[in-house]
Amino acid sequence: MPQIALEYMIMVPVLILQIFLFPLTASIIMNTYVDSRMTIEIQEIAGHMGSSIQQLYYTIDHGSISNGSMKITLDTPPLIEGYAYTTTLSHVTHQDTSYQIMNVTLKLVGSKDQASTIVTLGQDVDWQENLAFNSTAHSLSMVATKTANSIWLSFGGT
Repeated sequence: MPQIALEYMIMVPVLILQIFLFPLTASIIMNTYVDSRMTIEIQEIAGHMGSSIQQLYYTIDHGSISNGSMKITLDTPPLIEGYAYTTTLSHVTHQDTSYQIMNVTLKLVGSKDQASTIVTLGQDVDWQENLAFNSTAHSLSMVATKTANSIWLSFGGT
């Protein structure tokens, strides 16, 4: 009989510990998974946005287009795991080239997660420095306006 009491004395605290340990471990694992998923998704959106900017620039920079403007609607999700995000477009300073380089940075509002991508454009393009917009803007679009020797990139939404 003393053996059974001793076993209960050992097993009851272990069972009580498991009641608290397993949910805590599951919570930590799920939080890590969600953070990783958010990071991957924001990196994917940054890459998609950079690619869209580059394609728009190279399309309007074609020799067959002398003047005019072109507009595309950016197909980006307004929220990532319930978080809105801000997009900032800035110039990258460079010494060795005359090409314009754009840094597209996406940062989740209320989180530390962010991603950025670099977009190489031509010599004749410009945009407002540190142009920022929120992902919750409806019908987010990008406009490239070409004049005689320059291309101006701007963004809009309602």
